[in-house]
Amino acid sequence: MSDDRGATTQTWQQQLANFVNTIERLEQYVNLTDDERQILEQNKTTWGTTPYFASLMDADDPQCPIRKQVIPSSLEQQNTYGMDDYLMWKENRDTEEQRPDSIARQYKDRVAFTVTQTCGIYCRHCFRKELVVDGDLTLDFNVDDGLEWISQHPEVRDVLITGGDPLLLPDEKIAYLIERLRAIPHIQMIRFGSRVPIVLPQRITPELKKILGGNHMVPIWLNTQCNHPKELTEHTAQAVYDLMTCGVNVGNQAVLLKGINDDVETFRELHQKLLRVRIRPYYVFYCEAAPGIDHFRTPVEKGAELIRDALRGHTTGLAQPMYVVATNIGKIPLMPDYYIVDKDDEQYTLRNHKGQITHLPNIPE
Repeated sequence: MSDDRGATTQTWQQQLANFVNTIERLEQYVNLTDDERQILEQNKTTWGTTPYFASLMDADDPQCPIRKQVIPSSLEQQNTYGMDDYLMWKENRDTEEQRPDSIARQYKDRVAFTVTQTCGIYCRHCFRKELVVDGDLTLDFNVDDGLEWISQHPEVRDVLITGGDPLLLPDEKIAYLIERLRAIPHIQMIRFGSRVPIVLPQRITPELKKILGGNHMVPIWLNTQCNHPKELTEHTAQAVYDLMTCGVNVGNQAVLLKGINDDVETFRELHQKLLRVRIRPYYVFYCEAAPGIDHFRTPVEKGAELIRDALRGHTTGLAQPMYVVATNIGKIPLMPDYYIVDKDDEQYTLRNHKGQITHLPNIPE
């Protein structure tokens, strides 16, 4: 088994150079089961993570919550509820509006700007699975085309820089993106979507802090993804503190995952521990309709039940995220109120803030 000190003292560049994406490297951290080994030998998809994150896996427990997010499973071949061409549907790529591949749009005043397909962990539950993990979808993420499109749309005030993981870009490219966006008069906020604080905290270097930091009228926010309390270490705590000291606030967008965080004890510990390392719980996402992730799905009500049973009355309101599902018409809250219009044995009928209607499969217990 690997010595954790080696996995945590490597620079972020060394972490990526030693990326754990082969059976031989993985076996430095875990004792593979026969089933895991067989699936890995047959696997055709992109998988892997950093040595640091791999060192957090339980060496002998195949049900380890970190291990299940990293190692491919035979269950990915089952696809009852996932949609074909999900990402094209979800990101409205079949609309009449002409946009570069790098721009995904669901709201008038904000866009998602995809700048890379490289990740620090290829999450087995990824909603961009067709693009990032499976490689079935090919898009052209030309950064300059995206910047030009944004500059020509004055109604866009908020840009989410995403990927892949944009903080895996070299410092100079991140600086270029920020400088170009801040030079556009109508941009008021820049957000990064990144698991770097969780899977590669070594990336938050003094040089990156200088790029992200400063008192600007176009502030930078960062939302990460942490799904289990085991992912939160002193190294993440230091990375988040470093981000905050340079003016970057950090929130969390967890994904509700069956067998990983769908029990009361784990869910409560996750959200309390997030606050202890200064990460503000923001969203809990219902598992999206990407293909091949049925084994991670829970019944739709589960997230609302967990917020009610694990958090409300048990911990501060600061630890209570919003439970939502991402759809082609935007994020829709899944708390039992106005937004759930109807349900039957087959599906839910959902309504967003504009009164638009969409549907979600009803997953049985």
